[in-house]
Amino acid sequence: MNFSKLICSIVLGLFVVVHVAGQSSEPANRYAHAYKQYLGAACPLESDSIKHFVYFSRDREQIHDHPFLRVKRIVGAQIMYSWRQLEPQRGRYDFSTIHEDYNYLLGHNKKLFIQFQDVTFDVRYKAIPDYLMTSDFDGGCTRSFNDQGTAEGWVTKRWNPQVQHRFAMLMQALGKEFDGKIEGINLQESAVGVSSGEDPSFNPKQYAESLKTNMLALKKAFPQSTTMQYANFMPDEWLPWDDKGYLRSIYQYGQEIGVGLGGPDLMVTRKGQLNHTLAMMHENKFTVPLGIAIQDGNYVGTTGADLDYNQRLDEGQNKRKNLVPLLHAFAKDFLRVSYMFWVNQDPYFMEDVVTCFDND
Repeated sequence: MNFSKLICSIVLGLFVVVHVAGQSSEPANRYAHAYKQYLGAACPLESDSIKHFVYFSRDREQIHDHPFLRVKRIVGAQIMYSWRQLEPQRGRYDFSTIHEDYNYLLGHNKKLFIQFQDVTFDVRYKAIPDYLMTSDFDGGCTRSFNDQGTAEGWVTKRWNPQVQHRFAMLMQALGKEFDGKIEGINLQESAVGVSSGEDPSFNPKQYAESLKTNMLALKKAFPQSTTMQYANFMPDEWLPWDDKGYLRSIYQYGQEIGVGLGGPDLMVTRKGQLNHTLAMMHENKFTVPLGIAIQDGNYVGTTGADLDYNQRLDEGQNKRKNLVPLLHAFAKDFLRVSYMFWVNQDPYFMEDVVTCFDND
């Protein structure tokens, strides 16, 4: 090989390496700049067909005399109720708090959206009734861990057939009372910090199938009200590189059976959310409703799971940019959602959200 051919071969080789390297990094960054097209969004928010709710988590008493009751474009409140709260003893259901909240909201021409809690993010609290925490249900729940290996809460054994049966019975009872009355009901996020090393009963593939089983039980119990599964991340999978089809299958199944899909944390600049929940919504066409939640920290571009963020100490960033117009425009046009759930976090909800809606 002469010198000129050698140089050409080296250059060609470098081009191939660079090109392949560029291709390998591109999929993870494909939506990194998508938010920029919405930077011009401003208040008041553009008109839309989205149903806007305020998320109160378990602080249900805060709906009373809350300013959102006077904001026309906010349809109602999303409130979390735990399994433990709704079935204090096996087969004995207590829906009194839901009835109370439903009737209060109805009296103010607002609607209720239930979030069903079976996962906690506090090791001191379990969301399931005592009877499930027995050998008949393999303990009923297992610890979840964050990326640093620290226990951060408890996950109900959604994959256990006996637990699934009790879940289905509870949903049937709930549906009998509230289907067609409440606006909707959603199951908590799919992301869990569980592995077979921590809990031998856990298997990632089986876990994906168990979510589908529970989604079907939910749909059968609520044929009229909106049903929704929050599907953000799946164990033993990280998109786009390690795609085992788990998260994708949840979105496909929801579309098949008429269960809506949603997720927590509208993070328009973070790869994790962009390559999972947000990508699933943007890249596919759905006839089922899609929903996205703006949760603690999202108003300033972070999440409650970030180690450097503590929502209890967040009293509002001075001279912050109001992200609400950007988040709304992104959700409306890029995700095409039917529902937005705005967390009632001070001072952001009143100062940033309500001010953008209050000009109706």
